[in-house]
Amino acid sequence: MQTHHFKTFSMYATLVKLRSAVLVYLTHQMALPILKMVRKPELFPYSMEELMNFPPGSMGKDLATFIAQKKLKLLPYYARHDIKHILLQYDTTDDGEVCLQMFMMGNGHLSFPVLATVLYGSITMPEHWSKFKAAFSRGKNCRPIHGWEWFALLPQQTRYLQRQLSRNN
Repeated sequence: MQTHHFKTFSMYATLVKLRSAVLVYLTHQMALPILKMVRKPELFPYSMEELMNFPPGSMGKDLATFIAQKKLKLLPYYARHDIKHILLQYDTTDDGEVCLQMFMMGNGHLSFPVLATVLYGSITMPEHWSKFKAAFSRGKNCRPIHGWEWFALLPQQTRYLQRQLSRNN
């Protein structure tokens, strides 16, 4: 019986690795290059060194710390996405990425990356459906953020910005 459980776990672990690789490929190798062509996003105006010089507790300093702790690179066209991870407190794990996009959908932001990630995550990650539902509901109940000036948030205190998500503020 233990061999059966090991094989089941091994198969599950393999599927998780595969779905993770597909998600990374879809987001970084397909969606990001397409978005750069279609949207012409604003180039991020700061280096890692400049971000590290922001005051402690600021979104800029927290972004630098986040990137360093996660062993990521500062991608000029992806910084806005990383700011959302910090603001919304969703990890960069596969389910965290889907939760972030579920929040965005619940918050009224519909785009190709949001829809693609939500669809992919909903199909391939049924064990996280309750988290996804909670993220969608949270987005629906928060103040709309799609009009925020993301780079202008960097000098502001992260905790203050997180409190501003609430409709009660």
